[in-house]
Amino acid sequence: MSATAATADVAAPAKPKGKKLLFILIGLVVLALAGAGGALFILKKNTAIEEGGSATSPSAKEDRASRSPPIFLPLEEMVVNLADVGGNRFAQLGVTLQLQDTKTAEAIKGYMPNIRNAILILVSQRTSENMLRLEGKETLATDIVHEVSRFMNYPLPGGKGATAQSGNAEKSGEAGEKAATKKTAAAPSPLQAVLFSSFIVQ
Repeated sequence: MSATAATADVAAPAKPKGKKLLFILIGLVVLALAGAGGALFILKKNTAIEEGGSATSPSAKEDRASRSPPIFLPLEEMVVNLADVGGNRFAQLGVTLQLQDTKTAEAIKGYMPNIRNAILILVSQRTSENMLRLEGKETLATDIVHEVSRFMNYPLPGGKGATAQSGNAEKSGEAGEKAATKKTAAAPSPLQAVLFSSFIVQ
């Protein structure tokens, strides 16, 4: 009787060890399945993002391809006397107009003598000190855009011109911001920019 009881005592603790091992194994399997599911979810998500990116990139490329590059129309170099006291300073400029298309280039070529005259008058009103400063060059480029746009009856990109805008911006930051907002809201002009290929002041 005592031997049977001893055997029962030995067998009884063995069952909980087996159950513990079984629970541990089940827990590990559940964790492994959860990890595999999470990894699969992340991989599918990344694949979907990559497919979405590759689906949008051809349309972005098509947008870039559909936009035609600008046309650059270089003007003959100009030598202009500046407004310095004594009248012995001058500027030698190479100006290139950045235009929307060849149609705009042809239209501007027809009025080139008038446009060159307008640019010469603009430059002759500046001093060498003004021309040598970065702000002076930027203002001159903007004023040329305004003058050519006004002459060709293109939409003006800022209203009154760069000189007036910069003066307003100095008086009031808020007014300068409003002018910048109006500038971006304006209709696009066939004359996109004025570039300087050479800029020498002597």
